[in-house]
Amino acid sequence: MGQQQFGVDPAVASRIARDIGEIRDLGVQVAIVIGGGNIFRGLAASAKGMDRATADYMGMLATVINGLALQDALEQQGTHTRVMTAIEMRQVAEPFIRRRAVRHLEKGRVTIFAAGTGNPYFTTDTAAALRAMEIRADAILKGTKVDGIYSADPVLHPDATKFPTITYQQVLALELKVMDAAAISVCKENALPIVVFNLREPGNIRRVVMGEPIGTTVVPSPAVKA
Repeated sequence: MGQQQFGVDPAVASRIARDIGEIRDLGVQVAIVIGGGNIFRGLAASAKGMDRATADYMGMLATVINGLALQDALEQQGTHTRVMTAIEMRQVAEPFIRRRAVRHLEKGRVTIFAAGTGNPYFTTDTAAALRAMEIRADAILKGTKVDGIYSADPVLHPDATKFPTITYQQVLALELKVMDAAAISVCKENALPIVVFNLREPGNIRRVVMGEPIGTTVVPSPAVKA
């Protein structure tokens, strides 16, 4: 949404699309799980009295809007893209089918997974962990508005400490809110690395993919082999 209060800023979508196109041009297979908080947050609406399941379904539909906006931005730059949704809506996107998603990736198409898991009470984080395992991803790259994981919110606590690396167990024990506990647990059980970085900085996706030490990497504990 950029500097807007809500909605989609086409300039931001285009900038993210350029960053994604860069790594696609390197030969990287890219799958994206997209959220919908710039349009509707189900958990926030639930806290104000709306039925949780209804609010979550509305949030899932918001992610489809974002998925279509990002698809448009990518294709305007010549990057072939497919949107797949966990809630069937054939007029606007393909239903999520794991083997078809893998085939899209093998053909070099950027694949956007929208509508979360298709179930209420599960977050976009959990959807990302689930889809990553289904397509056998090498890592999850979580783009946020901060440059990694801190001991506290760096906006509210300027003296917060940034972790260059941290284990899944530490994230859970310290109750750090980078991803919800269910998503972290899925990644922990499958030794799937997570890199948390600042998505708002142009070129950061490529820097992460190229192995530059930016953001924070969540890794297995030393006793677990990756």
